[in-house]
Amino acid sequence: MTFKVKFRGTRGSYPTPKATHLKYGGNTSCVEVNVRDRLIILDAGTGIIELGESLTREHILSGSNIDERRPIKATVILSHIHLDHIQGLPFFSPEFLKTTKLEIYGPDSGKEKLKDTISSLMFDKSFPVSLEEIQGSININSFSQRQVLVIKENGEHILSNLTDFNKNDTEKNDIVITAYKTTAHPKNGCLCIKISYKDKVLVYATDKECYVGSDKKFIEFAYGCDVLIHDAQYTHQDYISPVMPKQGYGHSTFNMAIETAKLAKAKKLYFFHYDPNYDDNILDMLDKDFKNMTVDFNFSKENLEIVL
Repeated sequence: MTFKVKFRGTRGSYPTPKATHLKYGGNTSCVEVNVRDRLIILDAGTGIIELGESLTREHILSGSNIDERRPIKATVILSHIHLDHIQGLPFFSPEFLKTTKLEIYGPDSGKEKLKDTISSLMFDKSFPVSLEEIQGSININSFSQRQVLVIKENGEHILSNLTDFNKNDTEKNDIVITAYKTTAHPKNGCLCIKISYKDKVLVYATDKECYVGSDKKFIEFAYGCDVLIHDAQYTHQDYISPVMPKQGYGHSTFNMAIETAKLAKAKKLYFFHYDPNYDDNILDMLDKDFKNMTVDFNFSKENLEIVL
């Protein structure tokens, strides 16, 4: 049984298609997770576009007869609906295959349901094809920190209230997904995602700003995880800049991510959601500066693959 992670987009705010950003990547937030035979996609920034092209190629090569090709099935979890986390959705090519089945989960936007927001914002108002005209089957579901999503071995998705959930009722091959809601950014909150499978745990915490003295509830949420993918948009110097400080923007510094990983006793930390102004040279320099840290940290890079 496998639990693999592949970074498809590591950049925050907006894509940076520049020669100076090739090593760490210029696409916005998207992480591909393969757990046993289930594809889970965390966020749908521009990184999801190349993932879609790869899935479509595999689909075409799976059979000469259209009706015999292996269908694409995936679960997409959106942390929030800021543009850098959803802008790749209309360009995800599997959506236009009639055999594709997508289950999309994410937080509602204020009083508006996630499905209405995605339909209006990403398709009706900004794309020539409406959500209803897409050939693939797309099921959009509201998801919050008060709920738990269980993906069964047969692919069935069961969404229930966290208060009603009993871990003892799950089966050994179930994938369990829970969320922790941050409130600093955006105004309606952002979901940090935890994926648990057997004895392995992945925590994805993008667009998260740390508190003074740490976020105790998040530490509890992520405690003991095998891999922590944590927002690290700013250097400490940029965060406290007297000219343009970034406090309150809803993002962490590299130092905050390290401190969080240390307190949560995460086995491995991956920095994520880099500021678009940080090119390869700047990130290389930061990598050298942090070498003496006691935390097992890594800089996420586009197309980097890891196994839990």
